[in-house]
Amino acid sequence: MSDGTGSPLGLAAELTITVDGAAGDHDGEFGVIDPATGRVFAMAPETTAEALDTAVTAADRVFRTEWRTGEESRRAVLGAIADTLMASAGELAGVLSSEQGKSRADALDEVAVAARYARYYAENPAEREAAGPVAVITPWSFPLSIAFASIAPALRSGSTVVWKPSPHTPLSALLAGELLRSVLPPGVLNVVSGSDPLGARLVAHPLVREIGFTGSTAIGSKVAALAAGKRLTLDLSGNDPVLLLDDADPGRAAERVFAAAFRNLGQVCVGPKRVYVPASLRQPFVEALTELARAAGSGGLAPIGTRAQFDRVADLVADARAHQAVVTACAGKPDSLGYFHGRTILADVTDGVRVVDEDQFGPVLPVITYHDIDDAVQRANVSSYRPGASVFATDPDRALAVAGRLEAGTIWLGTHGTHPPEDPAPVR
Repeated sequence: MSDGTGSPLGLAAELTITVDGAAGDHDGEFGVIDPATGRVFAMAPETTAEALDTAVTAADRVFRTEWRTGEESRRAVLGAIADTLMASAGELAGVLSSEQGKSRADALDEVAVAARYARYYAENPAEREAAGPVAVITPWSFPLSIAFASIAPALRSGSTVVWKPSPHTPLSALLAGELLRSVLPPGVLNVVSGSDPLGARLVAHPLVREIGFTGSTAIGSKVAALAAGKRLTLDLSGNDPVLLLDDADPGRAAERVFAAAFRNLGQVCVGPKRVYVPASLRQPFVEALTELARAAGSGGLAPIGTRAQFDRVADLVADARAHQAVVTACAGKPDSLGYFHGRTILADVTDGVRVVDEDQFGPVLPVITYHDIDDAVQRANVSSYRPGASVFATDPDRALAVAGRLEAGTIWLGTHGTHPPEDPAPVR
């Protein structure tokens, strides 16, 4: 299902929302932009208010009848979900790569991660209380893996789901919904696409009992206001700090920080966003990061997911330059119409500059020099958004001691951002 050039245009034109196990009605379409070109390459269905109500009503009906009582059948269904996703990995990855911008290899890996969540909850014990119909609202950064990190535990518990993907990346979700119609009872997993008002209607729907939202802090605040009285899990912006202690190996730390910071081109909620390095290690660490960025060049460089985010990243770098930050690398920025921005290392930047204080959510890494570890810990703890943090050191006891003083959801030693399926699930 291609137009002959590798583009999924033909497929996208055929995709439909999934409502109560079948194709649902839509009223009009909206454009989906390929971030590699900056142009609309496909259209997606705009879900009607009536179709949304039908989807939530179906999720409520099946929740109250057979779905919540069949533990073994739910496990079997989750196993079938994993099998179906992997059997269609190539098709899903092609659509995902076109709408999100990531490489085909990264898209295939994301499909595998989504399937891994389903497989984990099919095969392992899960003591969770069913909530009822759950609204799962997902971002454009990881359209499939973040979705199934919420969908799999919700279904295992006996809850049902209405999934609304980002309007920037609706196609892979729509395709997944179609593929899974054959393995799920009608109404268990509904997939709807549309522009922003659709999400507000879904959150406010009286039959929705729980909301799992991943996205920006600004939108998350609006979701929280609409979700009064309902279970709510928000996974919002992150500004994770990394601390190198003075006994860290700068080359090894640079390799691991670089890999984590530029995964998915930095478009990761839980990823290194600012690095505090002691003055004694500043030069070798920055040099190692710079060499890694230059060696990577444009090889495998993907575009930033949206034009708005591309503009924001460029603005943050310009602001850092205006505050005397040193750009040691800005590698791999091809001459293209798409949203490409090179992997950028910023040295000699300080707290109080936007790129340090805010979540850049892009291929930019600021390095801040410190002279006193107590001061560095205090500065690392200032940001309001710290889902994670990490410490790099040779002495494990020193690393643990510093880690115990950091205030973050998850703290890693010698690495950053790993999340196995057995970690606490976003929603139930």
